[in-house]
Amino acid sequence: MGNTTVPSRELVSACEYRCSAVRGDLPFVEVHGDYTLSYVRKGSFGYRVRGELHELVAGAVLVGHPGDEYLCTHDHADGDECLSFYFAPALVESIGNRTAIWRTGALPPLSELMVLGELAQGAADGRGDIAVDEAGMLFAARFVELVSQHSRTTSRATVRDRGRAVAAALWMDDRSHEALDLERVAQEAGLSAFYFLRLFSEVLGVTPHQYVVRSRLRQAARLLADDGRSITDVALDVGFGDVSNFVRTFRRAAGVSPRGFRNAARGDRRIFQERLDAPPRG
Repeated sequence: MGNTTVPSRELVSACEYRCSAVRGDLPFVEVHGDYTLSYVRKGSFGYRVRGELHELVAGAVLVGHPGDEYLCTHDHADGDECLSFYFAPALVESIGNRTAIWRTGALPPLSELMVLGELAQGAADGRGDIAVDEAGMLFAARFVELVSQHSRTTSRATVRDRGRAVAAALWMDDRSHEALDLERVAQEAGLSAFYFLRLFSEVLGVTPHQYVVRSRLRQAARLLADDGRSITDVALDVGFGDVSNFVRTFRRAAGVSPRGFRNAARGDRRIFQERLDAPPRG
């Protein structure tokens, strides 16, 4: 496993994890020492905490609470890459320190968090002018806002069906720039469209269509933060056939336009400042 510590500040620290585990490797147990949010950028892994098993794919978020013991598995895919943020208790308290929030376990790929995850990755890589601790605080603040809105039941799918859902997500992620519909993806998974839709949604917490759109948004955010190509080219390259639809969808996810997001990545802190200045909710 390769880890890279990202320079940050007292309230927020960050680390890039590159796990080289392969299918069949023995699971390993660890204990969270901090409040953590880990944004999954690539691959997949299983995360068992407090008796619940979560399957994490690209765009998902692992949530850690100090003292919680967890088990990581790689039953369905080889390796993963994550950008993990560690938050001081004082910061967690300032943005909403409710035990239930920080014991969520995991969140599925949510558009609002993925675009900020890519902004944070750009900061960690030294691209653009936003600081790593700023990006981490934005990510944490949005997480607290969203987690109370998201409810998810525990999946009872078999190991085989979990593997099918994860494999389908990895397949879609590689082809999200293509025209993908439910029937094509279900056929690739060897399942009926109805059964696949129900299974995928149960295991990963989002529908196949939502996952494809969010994969496109994740790729778009990465390009906007790290590329000089036009917004039109970005939209078309990631799979949006209509630029106006891309702009609406991106704005709904990020809270700003693609151009505004690009400006934020280049250091315009006014773009997201109101989120950091807003009082904690609840």
